[in-house]
Amino acid sequence: MKTKFRETLNRANEVIFRYPMILVMALSASAGAICIAETERSEITAYIKFTICSCLGISLMFALKMLSQRIGKELLLYISGIVFLSGFYLILPDKKSGFTEIYIYTIAVTALLSHLLVSFAPFLEKDRELRFWQYNKNLFINTFLTAVFTGVLTGGVELAILAVDQLFDLSFHSRVYRDTFFVLAILGSSFIFLLFNDKGLNNLEQDGKYPVILKFFTQFILIPLLLIYAAILYLYSFKILIHWELPRGWVSYLVLAYSTVGILALLLVYPLKEENARSWVKIFSKVFYYTIVPLIVLLFTAVFTRILEYGYTEPRYFVLLLALWLLSIVVYSIFSRKATIKFIPISLFLFGAFALIFPYLNAFSVANRSQKKQLMNILNQNQLISAATINFSKKVNDTIRNEIADKFVFLAERKQVEFLSKLLNEKDRTELANHISAGEFYTVRYDIQNKFSDVNVTVKNRPYETNRLVLVREKQAVELENYQYLISFYRYSRDPQTLNEDEFELKDQLTDKSSLKLILNSEQEVDFGPQIIRLFEENKNKTGNVKIPEIAMESDLGKYHVKLIFNEITREKYSEQDAASIYYENVYILIRLK
Repeated sequence: MKTKFRETLNRANEVIFRYPMILVMALSASAGAICIAETERSEITAYIKFTICSCLGISLMFALKMLSQRIGKELLLYISGIVFLSGFYLILPDKKSGFTEIYIYTIAVTALLSHLLVSFAPFLEKDRELRFWQYNKNLFINTFLTAVFTGVLTGGVELAILAVDQLFDLSFHSRVYRDTFFVLAILGSSFIFLLFNDKGLNNLEQDGKYPVILKFFTQFILIPLLLIYAAILYLYSFKILIHWELPRGWVSYLVLAYSTVGILALLLVYPLKEENARSWVKIFSKVFYYTIVPLIVLLFTAVFTRILEYGYTEPRYFVLLLALWLLSIVVYSIFSRKATIKFIPISLFLFGAFALIFPYLNAFSVANRSQKKQLMNILNQNQLISAATINFSKKVNDTIRNEIADKFVFLAERKQVEFLSKLLNEKDRTELANHISAGEFYTVRYDIQNKFSDVNVTVKNRPYETNRLVLVREKQAVELENYQYLISFYRYSRDPQTLNEDEFELKDQLTDKSSLKLILNSEQEVDFGPQIIRLFEENKNKTGNVKIPEIAMESDLGKYHVKLIFNEITREKYSEQDAASIYYENVYILIRLK
């Protein structure tokens, strides 16, 4: 027992001294996740950025470590990795609201690239084909074992803490369980993975017997799945030809899934294709790429059907890029006499890097140009441009209005302020710039929708004139009177506001429960919903924009007296059977001590 303990301790020491940078990144990611969970929502942006970069650093530093074991220059490679992560940290937004989908795509693709780099970084030289396969096979198995070990360890430790808590009445705070999970799930899993790879590259690339479990998994699970996928896709292709109809958009994901599973199966059985006894592997290896050819035609047809109708977005760009990558794999594998399996991860890495950083043709530049063109086409086709700006008073269908609003949000999230501002008047430009600066992109959508004053609403393919009443406050300026403080809430940005160590929260349920509650410290509240409903009842026979002297209501709340002021508030009803929707863009709250 003592000997085993000493061996385990020695292996742990070897891991710490052999992989210090990977463990530093894992420890940083664990600490960052804990800080995010324990910090106020308005202050967590720096921790989010730090945690994201640390998580990326785990795989990046492992890739650089494997490369250094092949070529040396470990310190230089680590410095380059730190420089990259520092640069990545700086390009991430400084506000939580700034983490739009463009950054989600950037982070996801970068994470994929860092893992692909792990798969091929030590094998850029020629004539290492079988070692390349052994290396990735061992990484694959070690990753699976790491997941199992981490799951058991985390569950066991959490249950042990729970048992101690319950049996000895210690009343642990919930953060103990949460923080333990973060440490074991991130730092613990990284350490366990490194324990499996403690000898490094030389051990990972050594020849070994082909695992029986992989052969079973490929022969009896993956290949039958491929046959099912192929049958479905070919039957669907025949249906398209018979009915002469365009393919549905989601068929592209099925084709990509079939291709991915097939390529994975080919990689898993790669060493067996040289054995004469494995004829089924040889047949599968030769036939598979030919079966993809008709499906690639189907894939490109489905992708371009969506692109030609709605233009490029980042997801459509990436699907098209994957289609091109798949085409390159098929052409290379069919026509190359000395095809290497290293081409698969290396080519995918290059395609991914191209999508992120290539000037003018990267995913974000293409999507921006395409959606700008789509927006201008919609405006021109519906004759909504007047004196170079949008004519919001012209009658439009609600689907056109919503399309325009969606394009505005898409481009606003990508900071295309200059382009969008040219389509608006001076006042609207200022509002748009303020919303984009504050990260209030949902407000942009409803702001644009509300600017159209004459909308033909379609419900279940039947036109209805919407019953829409907008109460507009005549005064634009907000008078502070004898109030000491002013805070504001926006429709889709409802983070609690802090004042004198007190927290104010606005809970909007106007549409569902005719309730608009201002809550102080999660304990005291006042409901302004009935007063808002009363305002609409007083103007129930009116439609359109109705100016009234004031849209304000006040009440005591704890030690404060508060007054809510709206610039405008809207009620929409599409038919007699539908419930009315009530909403506003922003509300000012004046506060004074009683």
